[in-house]
Amino acid sequence: MPLERLPIDRLRDKTTYENLWMYVLRLLKERPMYAYEIQSEIKKRFGWEPAIITAYVVLYRLEGKGYVMSEWQNGEILPRKYYRITPKGEELLLKAKEYLESLIRTLFDKSN
Repeated sequence: MPLERLPIDRLRDKTTYENLWMYVLRLLKERPMYAYEIQSEIKKRFGWEPAIITAYVVLYRLEGKGYVMSEWQNGEILPRKYYRITPKGEELLLKAKEYLESLIRTLFDKSN
């Protein structure tokens, strides 16, 4: 019989792996990065590691919807595709921040 996952484990998955796009946009707000660098920075800065293929899929989707743009740059060994956040992506990230702040206030404000 498989072990039942705890609610906190499911919450962590929902706020990390299933919302990787927020972490990607947050990092790209600081500076352009290539996909593997984004994955490494997520691990270093936020303490969890998305699968590399997942990071590529998220970047591809974000680019397709106009939230990020990419350009090839010559690297030390090989050219790399760097991603940068667009104004549309910055707007989406701000909306995510406002939503999460509102959710925290609603859940934990003593006056509610």
